[in-house]
Amino acid sequence: MTSARNRYTSLAIAALAAVGLAACNSAPSSPTAKGGGNSAGTPVNGGTLKIIAASGPDHVDPVSAYYTADYELLRAYTRQLLSYPSVDYGSTNDAGWTRTVTPTADVATEVPTQANGGISADGKTYTFHIKPGVDWNSSPARAVTSQDFAREFKAFCNPAPGGFVGNPGYYLSTIAGLNDYCDAEQAFFANAKVHPATAANITAFQDSRTISGIATPDPSTIQFTLIQRASDFLSMLAMPFTSARPAEYDAYVPNSLQLDQNTLSDGPYEITSYVAGKSITFARNPAWKASTDPVRKAYVNAIVLTEGVSSSQTQISDIEAGTEDITNDTLLNPAALPQLEASHNPNFKIWPWSTTDPYYVFNLRSPDDNGAMGKLLVRQAIEIGLDKIAVQRAYGGSAIGPIINTVIPPGNLGYQNTNIYPDAQGAGDVATCKADLAKAGYPNGLTLLTLYLSDSTNTRGFEAAQASLAQCGITLKGKPEQGSSIYTDVGNSPVNNQPNRYDIAQVAWVPDWFGNNGRTVVQALFDNPCVVNTVDYGCFSSKQVDTLISQAETASSPAAAAAAWSQADQVIMRSAVIVPTMDQGFAMLSSARVRNAIFNPDIGEHDITNLWLANA
Repeated sequence: MTSARNRYTSLAIAALAAVGLAACNSAPSSPTAKGGGNSAGTPVNGGTLKIIAASGPDHVDPVSAYYTADYELLRAYTRQLLSYPSVDYGSTNDAGWTRTVTPTADVATEVPTQANGGISADGKTYTFHIKPGVDWNSSPARAVTSQDFAREFKAFCNPAPGGFVGNPGYYLSTIAGLNDYCDAEQAFFANAKVHPATAANITAFQDSRTISGIATPDPSTIQFTLIQRASDFLSMLAMPFTSARPAEYDAYVPNSLQLDQNTLSDGPYEITSYVAGKSITFARNPAWKASTDPVRKAYVNAIVLTEGVSSSQTQISDIEAGTEDITNDTLLNPAALPQLEASHNPNFKIWPWSTTDPYYVFNLRSPDDNGAMGKLLVRQAIEIGLDKIAVQRAYGGSAIGPIINTVIPPGNLGYQNTNIYPDAQGAGDVATCKADLAKAGYPNGLTLLTLYLSDSTNTRGFEAAQASLAQCGITLKGKPEQGSSIYTDVGNSPVNNQPNRYDIAQVAWVPDWFGNNGRTVVQALFDNPCVVNTVDYGCFSSKQVDTLISQAETASSPAAAAAAWSQADQVIMRSAVIVPTMDQGFAMLSSARVRNAIFNPDIGEHDITNLWLANA
């Protein structure tokens, strides 16, 4: 996610263009990052890190968290069996990139392999051992156990509003018995009058059943049995979804305000104040032991997130003035990037990445305007009519990132540089757009309700698309929303088949991990249940794509997997399910006192647990 990031989704911020194509199963290819140099000097402990945000995270509960703004904060108070280290890198071809995108042991004593006995000979059983000394900040402090990790998986399919795991497809298709468990839970709570989704009822269901593919033979051992071999399973376990979950959370409905205000921590920081929509304050967690944590250093004493500043230019001004230190959820103002680059500010750096940001997704079930979004010719008219160059310009121009025309962005497994919609090299073909609309039964055009993030940069992107498609006779009626709600609404499939929800959404996606990651793009976005919190936003479904996904995930070699992923990409693009526009990277700015401000591509933001303050 983020998914996730971001993912649900990552707000990929301005970046340099990715260059060239990567070989199968290799890291994305990008130019060397510019700037940097603020990591020199001896680390200093102390001080309060100040983070500025428009609307901040949309989930505190790690089960539901699937957004870059969430991930940045989750790093401070949650831990996983495996995590991604934060390593400075200059390009996605160097050793630093490889290290930072490779899972390492976090709560687990080691990364399981066949050589150390952690992975069975058939590749279907993974055994993890939990290191001693990892504790909850409960009163009194107590050890994190294997049952705490199993509890998180049991919470994946809970019936709470917005509480369903951000991307269930990864786990339902790999862990034995998880799909059956989720089906049973959904069936049990289907009749809300008989079985209301209260905390007590959810807990009682989860305590009365097991997941056949997850075993906890003792408090320090957890074992996963897979349906079939999955070479990317370790990457799945490094996602925040799989954080340990304390027993105290059973007292609250998942993803509820009550849980958010009563969190526990096994990370270096604990939440001491949570005021929804306004602020979150963190202090050091006295139960955390640095000796148990190889990926978090926790230099600062406290962290304060302040929400409510939606202007990216205001955020830049506050950071340059030193009243704030880093951002959380807002794109840097594209107009400011040339000056920031020219200043050679050591606290400004453009990091190579690999994204689909932004893209436009169609709500295939919308009944608006005679069900226009369900008509292939209408969607194809938009595919060929959109001026992607104008959208690119809105985000900062060609230096920010290249135009793309495929589901899979450059540098990822299965990417091929193709465009099945000839669109005047990205400028849009207005005549063909109009002709397709007329064939579809809309000779006088149509109006489409469009969701987009309300920050100033994404508003510019929407306005560029709006002006472009107006030439075809398509009116985009804007529906701006904050980051804390837009992805909840765009993924709320059970009600998105009703009028006036949305027809098009301007969103973004970053692969949830890198390397062998075809699953994180095609499966994530186009093979998810049409339920609350889905990231298959338009509820696209294709048996042909499903078959190709299965072939790719069980392929005997990366080359074979890449071929299947590429075919799936072509099927999806012919179905005109989304309109990809750009591959952006990440432009990061921090205040003059911040040191070691490293971008972690799997978090999709700063790693707030590894930076320090020069004046602390």
